[in-house]
Amino acid sequence: MKSRIPGADEFTSRPMPREELLRQISPELPLHQVDDAHADVDALTYEVVRHRLWAITQEMGETLRRMSGSHVVTESNDFNFSICDELGEQVQVGSYNIGLIGSMDLAIVWTLRNRSDNPGIAEGDMFLCNDPWIGGGLHQNDAAILAPIFHDGKLFGWTTAIAHQVDLGGPRPGSFSPSAQDVFGEAVPTPPMKVVRGGVLQRDVADAWVRRSRLPHLVGLDLRAKIAANKNAAEQILRLIAKYGADTVKIVMRRMMDDAERRLRAKLETLPDGTWTAVGYQEQSRTGDRGLHRIKVAMTKETDRLVFDFRGTAEQTGVINCPYPGLRAGIVFTMLPLLAGDIPWAAGGLMRCFEIITDEDTITNASFPAAVGKGPFGPAWGSGNLVAEVLAKMLDAEPDHRGDVQSICNGTTDLCVVSGVDVRGGGSKGFVSPIFDVMAGGYGAQVHHDGVDTGGRLIIPAARAPDVEMTEYLYPLVALWRREQTDSGGPGRQRGGMSGSVCYVQHPDQKGTMSLVVSGTGKATNQNVGLAGGHPGNSQLDLVVRGIGEPQLAQAVTIPADLGELGGDIEVLPCEGESDLGPGDALYLHWQAGGGYGDPLLRQAGNVRDDVRQARVSADAARSVYGVVLRYDGEVDVTATDETRAKLRRRRASGAGVPAPQLTPIGAPDLAQVRRLDDNLGVVESPEGRTVVCVQCGTRIGPLAGKGFVAGLARRDSFPAEAGPHIWHDPSAYVDAEVVFRQLYCPGCLTAVHSRVVPVDHPLPEDDYRGWA
Repeated sequence: MKSRIPGADEFTSRPMPREELLRQISPELPLHQVDDAHADVDALTYEVVRHRLWAITQEMGETLRRMSGSHVVTESNDFNFSICDELGEQVQVGSYNIGLIGSMDLAIVWTLRNRSDNPGIAEGDMFLCNDPWIGGGLHQNDAAILAPIFHDGKLFGWTTAIAHQVDLGGPRPGSFSPSAQDVFGEAVPTPPMKVVRGGVLQRDVADAWVRRSRLPHLVGLDLRAKIAANKNAAEQILRLIAKYGADTVKIVMRRMMDDAERRLRAKLETLPDGTWTAVGYQEQSRTGDRGLHRIKVAMTKETDRLVFDFRGTAEQTGVINCPYPGLRAGIVFTMLPLLAGDIPWAAGGLMRCFEIITDEDTITNASFPAAVGKGPFGPAWGSGNLVAEVLAKMLDAEPDHRGDVQSICNGTTDLCVVSGVDVRGGGSKGFVSPIFDVMAGGYGAQVHHDGVDTGGRLIIPAARAPDVEMTEYLYPLVALWRREQTDSGGPGRQRGGMSGSVCYVQHPDQKGTMSLVVSGTGKATNQNVGLAGGHPGNSQLDLVVRGIGEPQLAQAVTIPADLGELGGDIEVLPCEGESDLGPGDALYLHWQAGGGYGDPLLRQAGNVRDDVRQARVSADAARSVYGVVLRYDGEVDVTATDETRAKLRRRRASGAGVPAPQLTPIGAPDLAQVRRLDDNLGVVESPEGRTVVCVQCGTRIGPLAGKGFVAGLARRDSFPAEAGPHIWHDPSAYVDAEVVFRQLYCPGCLTAVHSRVVPVDHPLPEDDYRGWA
């Protein structure tokens, strides 16, 4: 057979028709397939086998957790698994990090196409991969083991195990380099290579793999743990086959995917057809950059299918890029919990219900050799936020699905990697520690409920923030506090879930300086946006407080109430950059909360009172953002509240250029003929066509078609901090673009229908409601 050296463009993976894939697999690899014409199984057997497959994926998680020595796995659940059919379609996925399985089928497809002839795929083999262009992880730190399962000499299916690795080499500890110019300045991506052959670990491959890491013992343990998880899963699947027969198990697998597809398509058919758009930003493409880089999506829903069009997204640049598998994963990890929460996650079937349109060489579809280290928590997550936004707009327009609407959750992760030499106890041991407290993000508000406070991650249903004491045990850090942060949740008629903050200092026995690598977006333009006039959640904020003094730490007997009690000088850390942490410094991270839903001035005053009592909202924010005034006894001052809310509405009018209005009273207009768009807007039929009205006061705003509706809204741009005390006051610390708090209001009652912290040239949302045009 002729040898072949593939070009860079061949190290990519995309979906392809089943028939075309079969033609590209070596005929030397026999496949177990079933004839659809005879695909039948009784209901009881179907349920038993289906639930057993689900249980196997959960048991894979327990195997990995028990064997791994990495707190990424043991404390934070940043891993996942899947069971796939012979061609890689995912039959069952775990409930851990959904993003990590959003492209595993693509990695299997690539392996079938490129490894089935040489070196071959045989019983007892396993393949190791961390190549983001192939799909074996969303960036190089995500390392996957792909394991074929054979029965009677035929390839029956696959299992996969993937987890984030703390360090896989590259110029910076933790393998994230914010100054990288391309992938050659990052950890090395590895296409699928055979790490287990015939059931035997290949020591040369394993040695080469761990050699690249600063923490070879952890990477080696995780490698063996993923191999064990796959091996145990294969043994259980083969026992299932022995009991029910290979054809029966495969028929169940096929039916699981078909049922998931059918149920999602049936749900989509109950939703309105149309197109919804959203635009978001990545801040700073690399160290030294001060730009904003746009991601744009237009989602079109037609009968039972979705099309996500990302054309118009910024060109690839810096480190804020992800290849196509990362973009696809961003869609998957948003769709599964938001649109398929009541459907079993046979992801192979669910993925049949959408397609992607995207330009090449963009930050959401980057070409080799772009730097892609930030892929998962940069453009992939940013794309997922926008997908969540357009899905929410679609769901909000259908009364039966409004209960599924959710504002954007915590926006993205706050990456901070601390590294150095641990000298506690007289030793000297290198360490690398991402701060995983940031897992405790806030969930977005819903139409009928506030968001969950520090509930975790939408994309990681089983996410956990590590035990602070475990962090202090493993690394030379001491936590001054970890707490929920007052005012962090996005204000709204329903409040976004709170986020938290953590403040770490060096252990008193440490003498040297630790290195910091930071990466995060949502510091100048919020990723955790609200809906229907709800405000965004808090700005992400990373600081180092210099010179707080060791005596204060050694003699402290109380927890500092806030940064002001630490003393010292504050250094604002960039979106993408590096710094250090000395013995007299403190590291402060404040990660993102959930966005609000609906106008904050419509929140029930009693709910605001309860928020203040529970330290979820400050008394100042209650007055300035919600318009609620509390008496000295903590109860609502009804008269002062009515006056304050009227004053805030008049302020909106003056800032929006609306003549001093006789504010239309908010009441209960006749909505019998109104079809809602969201919390505040609806559509009525009129001789002139469809007209948008305010459902709060009944004011007719303008025609739905064209730009008449948006042009009829009052608009006000103000300083970002007017969105609330949780918004960072100085975007110029991060970007050069002018950033504003933009609100659009009903011209009658001045109810906020749209609230964003955005660059001043951000497009108006005139296309957001094309679904009803």
